[in-house]
Amino acid sequence: MTHRDATPSRGTSPDRPGRTERELREALEALAGGVLPDPDAYRTARGEWLRRERRRRLVLAVLIAVVFALATLIGLWVLNQAPSDPGAIFSGSGATAAEGVSLPRLHP
Repeated sequence: MTHRDATPSRGTSPDRPGRTERELREALEALAGGVLPDPDAYRTARGEWLRRERRRRLVLAVLIAVVFALATLIGLWVLNQAPSDPGAIFSGSGATAAEGVSLPRLHP
């Protein structure tokens, strides 16, 4: 960043930054120059991301298993609530469904 990129303070021209701005810029440059990147930063960040991704997939798999088990249990419970006596469909009277239904005949 050059001194022309800085926003001028009140009473200074754009070409000549004020003393406060210059001191601030020098202090920030010195502070930034003292910061050293962590050599394992990428590996650490990638490991954390992979752990979060595995945890997300595990939670999703458990959630799917719970929903499936719950749906199965509800279905079994509903089937268990059905009356045990034979209904009209399975009366066992011996008449087949085709005997009671008359189908229209086509005349050639």
